[in-house]
Amino acid sequence: MQRFPQGAALVIGGSGGVGQSVCRELARAGTDVAITYRSKRAVAESLAAEIRDWGRQATIHELTIGDAAQVDQVVQAAVAAHQRLHTVVLGAGTLATQVLLSEMTREQWQTITRQDLDGFFNVMQATLPVLKAGGGGSYVHLGSAGHVAWPERDGMSVAPKAAIEALITGIAKEEGRHGIRANSVLLGVIEAGMFLELTRQGVFDAAWVAEVQKSLALKRWGKPEEIGHAAVFLASDQAAYITGQRLCVGGGYGL
Repeated sequence: MQRFPQGAALVIGGSGGVGQSVCRELARAGTDVAITYRSKRAVAESLAAEIRDWGRQATIHELTIGDAAQVDQVVQAAVAAHQRLHTVVLGAGTLATQVLLSEMTREQWQTITRQDLDGFFNVMQATLPVLKAGGGGSYVHLGSAGHVAWPERDGMSVAPKAAIEALITGIAKEEGRHGIRANSVLLGVIEAGMFLELTRQGVFDAAWVAEVQKSLALKRWGKPEEIGHAAVFLASDQAAYITGQRLCVGGGYGL
C-alpha cells in the first residue's frame, strides 16, 4: 500500500543520530528523501548512497537553519531535485548544555533560541508555500518528552522545543484548510545523537542513569529507529486525519 504521494520528505538534521534513522524509515516506507546536514557531510553522503541502493532517490543539502537565506535556498534546491515536498521533518537541534535555569546565561539562551526556535520559523516560512502549492503535506517535529515532565537541567533543550510546539499547534489549526497537518514526536532518552555525545562527555553518570530509569515504565533507553517508526506514521497517509497531536516515544516517562 502506498503511504506517501509522489515527491520527497525533507528531513532537517537528517545526518544526526536520530535523523539518520528517520531518513531510513521514510525510505523503507516508500518515499524519496532530501537530507540536510550542518557539518557531517560524509555521514549524509553515506546515508544517501544507502537509500539509493534501496531504489529511492536521496539528495543531500548543507544547512544551518538559523540562516534564513540558506534555508530558502535549500528548500528550493530540494523542490528542484524532487519536484515536490510532501513532508518536512524537523530533527535539527543544538547540543544543549545541561544547566539549571537559574544558572543559564543570557548568551546561552540567545544562542539556543536563535538557532533552534528562529531556525524553525525560517523553515516554516520557506516550506509552507511549497506544501500549499503541492496540495498539502505534513510537518513532523521531533520534540522532547520534557514537555510531559520537566527534566532538571535540560531547559536549553526543552524550552525552545516547547515554543516550537506552540507553532506546530498553530500550523495545525491555521493550515488544515490547505490540507497541511502538523504533529510532533516527543523523544525520551534515545540511544543516539545528543544523549550519546553528552554521555561521552561524562555529563550523564551512573547516578543520573539510575535516577532517570526510575521514572520510566519501560526500563530501557529508546532506539533511534523507534523514533523513525513514529515519524513515518505521523507523516504518512495512515495518519491522514491526525493533526495537532503529540506522540510521546519515551518509555512511559512522566507516568
